[in-house]
Formats: sequence, structure tokens, C-alpha cells
Amino acid sequence: MPYFSIIIPVYNRPDEVRELLESLSKQTLKDFEVILIEDGSVNRCDLVAQEFDKDLNICYFYKENSGRSLTRNYGMERASGEYFVFFDSDCIIPEHYFEIVKSRLEADYTDCFGGPDAAHASFSNLQKAINYSMTSFFTTGGIRGGKKGMEKFTPRTFNMGFSKEVYQRVGGFKDMFGEDIDLSLRIQKAGFRTKLIRDAYVYHKRRVSFRSFYRQVSVFGRARVDLFLLHPESLKIVHLLPAAFVLGSVLLIVLSFFWIWALLPLALYFLALFLESLVVNRSLRIAALSIVTSIIQLGGYGIGFLKAFVKKVIFRKTGNMDAELEKLYKKK
Repeated sequence: MPYFSIIIPVYNRPDEVRELLESLSKQTLKDFEVILIEDGSVNRCDLVAQEFDKDLNICYFYKENSGRSLTRNYGMERASGEYFVFFDSDCIIPEHYFEIVKSRLEADYTDCFGGPDAAHASFSNLQKAINYSMTSFFTTGGIRGGKKGMEKFTPRTFNMGFSKEVYQRVGGFKDMFGEDIDLSLRIQKAGFRTKLIRDAYVYHKRRVSFRSFYRQVSVFGRARVDLFLLHPESLKIVHLLPAAFVLGSVLLIVLSFFWIWALLPLALYFLALFLESLVVNRSLRIAALSIVTSIIQLGGYGIGFLKAFVKKVIFRKTGNMDAELEKLYKKK
């Protein structure tokens, strides 16, 4: 019986899965099984899974498309480990990951943990810039980069684990966007402790174009409103900052037609982004791209949040927004 069950939903991404499985095959601790669930993909990865039969204890399942939440639940129902770990299919796992996690759990056990994400040296300049904009204190408060920042750390499913007891008592993921944050909050409310393991990071490739990155963060912004409706106490100042950025930027741009110095706050903010990214990534090109990806990250999230807030909170309408989000997610 393996200690860890790694649960990976996948939708039309065999090349990503190959990279992920390759990294898992190099783990220094292999006390795990891999549960790979194909969520109704046309471009399947069953042959990719077969390539790693000899190196990994891997179980491949194919099911009709139902979305990643129900797909993760499907995997948990078939897992045999004592501790469930979740990765996105676009992650690469450092070789000491499970050795680190196991040692941390043995030293200070917690029923739920999460880890940050980082950019691998092989990532493209755009991927590194996107990683910066998703992990920087100046854009997200550092929440995804391993800093507690402005809110209590909440594990997310690109790098998250919890015990079988948590699953048995709290249940699985809800069929919604922001499902990982919702489950993390339910785990905390059930009395379980969540913990950040800072050195249990993963390399998260994320999206590979400006358009698909915008779609992703727009979904995140809209999902935050659903989380607010379910867990009002979960909405923190850091979640409002992208919307404030959008509204503030529009105001400053309008004022600049009458007074050009109104753009100075934006210029100073972009300069701070550029300089921090330059220090982190040591590349002028990545630093310049980081300004663009940060604008997309803040703008996409903020616009998505504002649209959902007006529709669902002010006008109390749901309409077809969830169906729209599903379409956006599958385009990623």
C-alpha cells in the first residue's frame, strides 16, 4: 500500500503529462501511486501512461467529460494511499519533492498541506514572466509564491495534499470554479490544520500565450465572487486589489487627458514591477514581459471579478456565467 496517491486530471494534454510523469519517475522517494484520469479527452494520453509502466505504479482511467472537480473525486474514490496529493497536468515535480513532504509530515504532521510554484530554467521567457506575475508580492501579495502575504495560506490543487481522513470527513471537490479554495476553507472549518511547506514547490508551466493567460485569470476573478457567496469571510483586501487596479487605471487614464502627470502612479508601479522581475529573473526581456503579464493578470482578474460581482451580487443573477466559465477553462 503506497503512502501517497497522486491524483492528476487531464484534458487533451498528452505532452504535458509526459513531462509530469517523467519528473515523477525521478523522485528520490517513490512511496506513491499515480492515478491519472482522462476527462473525456479526444487527444488521449493512455499511450504516454504506458511508457512509464515500469518506472511508476500508475493507474490510468478514462471517463466521460465532467470537469476537473468530479474527475479528482473520481480519482480519490479509486485511490489506495493514506494521503492524497494533487497536481495540475502542466506541472513538473522536483526530484526531492516527496522526500521533503514525507519528512515534514513526520516531523510535524498536518492533515492538509500546500506548496508554492516556481519557474523552471527550461521555461520560455513568457512562462517565466507569467510565473512572476502570479507569484509576486506586487501582483498577488505573494500568496502563490510561498509567502503568507495578506491572507492565511490556502492550498490550491496545482500543489496540494490532504489525508484520507480529510476526504472521509469533509468530502471531495464541489463542481464549481475555485473548487480547491472552497475545499481548503471547508477543511479548515472542519477543524483540520492546513500548512504551507515552502520547500515543497513545483514548476508550474501555466499558459503559453497572452490570450490563454487572460482567460485563466478572468476565470479566477469570476470564481472569487462564487467563493465570496459561499464563504463571505474568505474575501480579503488582496482579492479586491485587481478590481481596484482596473478602476484606478481607468480613472488615471481619463485624468491624463487633462493632466499628464496623472499617469505617474502607474509609471512608478510598472517601474517597481520591472525592477523586481529584473532582480528575480536577471533578464531585461523577462522584466519587460513581466509588465505585460502583470497587466494581464491584474486586468483579467479584476475585470472578471467586477463582471461577476455586478451580475451575481448586485443584480443577483446567475444566468449562463458558469457555462461561460467552463468554455473559457477548456480553451486554456
